[in-house]
This record gives sequence, C-alpha cells and structure tokens, in this order.
Amino acid sequence: MGAGHAHGASRSVSDGLYVHGHTPLHRLPAEVKLVGLLAFVITVVATPREQAWAFGAYAVLLLVLLALTRLRPGLVLRRMVIEVPFVVFAVLLPFVALGERVDVLGLQLSADGLLGGFNILAKGTLGVVAAVLLSATTTPRDLVVGLQRLRVPGLFVTILSFMVRYLDVVVDDMRRMALARASRGFQARHLGHVPVVAKAAGALFIRSYERGERVHLAMVSRGFTGTMPQLAAPRPTAGQWAAVAAVWLLAAGVAVTALAAGERTAWLVVAG
Repeated sequence: MGAGHAHGASRSVSDGLYVHGHTPLHRLPAEVKLVGLLAFVITVVATPREQAWAFGAYAVLLLVLLALTRLRPGLVLRRMVIEVPFVVFAVLLPFVALGERVDVLGLQLSADGLLGGFNILAKGTLGVVAAVLLSATTTPRDLVVGLQRLRVPGLFVTILSFMVRYLDVVVDDMRRMALARASRGFQARHLGHVPVVAKAAGALFIRSYERGERVHLAMVSRGFTGTMPQLAAPRPTAGQWAAVAAVWLLAAGVAVTALAAGERTAWLVVAG
C-alpha cells in the first residue's frame, strides 16, 4: 500500500501531478518547499494592489524557478486552468463594482473594480503558479512526510495520506462501472440519463465507504492508534533552508519596498 509508483505509462492517478526530474527543486525536502510556499503566498498577499511593478518582480522570480525545474510551459498553462473561475470574476468586477467610473476603451468602468480585479488576477495567478511548482516537484508521499515533520495535526495528515493511497482504487472503481455500463450499450447522451449516472455515483460512494470501514477495522486489529507512522526521507540541510530563505528574502524585499512606496503615495495624497 505504501509502495512507490513507477514513472511513465504505469504511473498512478495519485502521482499524476508529479513530474519526474532531478532538478534542485525536486531534491528539496517537502517541508522546506511547504514553508517557502506559505511564506511566498503571505508576502504576495501583503503587497499593495496599487504597486503593479511588485507583482511583475514576483512573476520574474517564479519564471526563474520554473526554468530551474525544466517544466514545459504547456503543462504549466494546462494546470493553471483551475484559475479560470477567478479570472472570469476579475474580468467582470470592473463592470459591476460601484464607485468612481473611468473611461477605458470607450467603456465606463469602476476604478475600484479595476484595482480589485487586477488584485485578484495578479495574486491568484502567482499563487497558482507557486502551487504548480510544488505539486510538480513533490511526490504525494514526500508531501505527507513534510506535513508530519512540520507538526501538522495528525488527523489531517492521516486523512491526506489515505486520500493519496486510495484515490487510485476509487478511480479504478469508476472505470469498471463505466465499462460495465458501456458493455450494456449505455451512453449518457441527454438529461434523461442523469438518474442512471446518479445511481452509479451513489453505488460508488457506498462501495468506497464500505471499503473504508473494512480497511479501518483491519488496521485497528493490527494495532492502529489513529496516527500514521513516521515515513523515512532525507532531512533538510542548513544549505537547503538557506537557499529557500534567500529566495523568500528577495520576495520580502520587494514587498517591503512596495509597502513603503504605497505609504509614501498615500502621504502625498493626504498632504496634497
């Protein structure tokens, strides 16, 4: 159950986000990357939305990291599709927000809406790209190890660990059920087939729940106490922590400069 998954065609669904490689980011322990990601996201969120240059600097920093990982641009763009709902909201915000209106290409848009939309788009995109970097360079197993070492609550780590382990099982059940329906000539073509798909989803839920009960009973009978055992993985070195700290300090320097520039601008507006 805890065995690693092979790369290539036989790679499992739970390992699907990981891209095999031997780059410096791949070699970083998961806990170092998790701390770096959290620090970077907090830094980006704290940056004033009026300082557009700062978000450009963050983007350059992420592009350098992407180049180090040698990820294909197409892969990164495909994974950024998850951001589409936020992009749509950011685009619509200038049209529906209240406040002072400004003329942009013949359209009367809200000034606050424009800033708010840019804020959502810039910070959301940076966060998504940073998350793509983490998922593409960290295996699910290493992610669980990193969370354990960061003293994340054991219940959360246990749930995540089981989700990673049994995602493949649930997906295989879905495939078998779809194959069984197709072998009987069923194809979902219109809304009248919704009840059939809904019943299949209900059956899948019951199967998964029953399997979970059996697995839990088997684990308890073997002495499971509610926490997962510590998994073995290389410990981070001082140099690896220093490398991530240096990257974050660059981002923090940009944020501090942006905050200072924002305060200076606000003071000039008040003084004027």
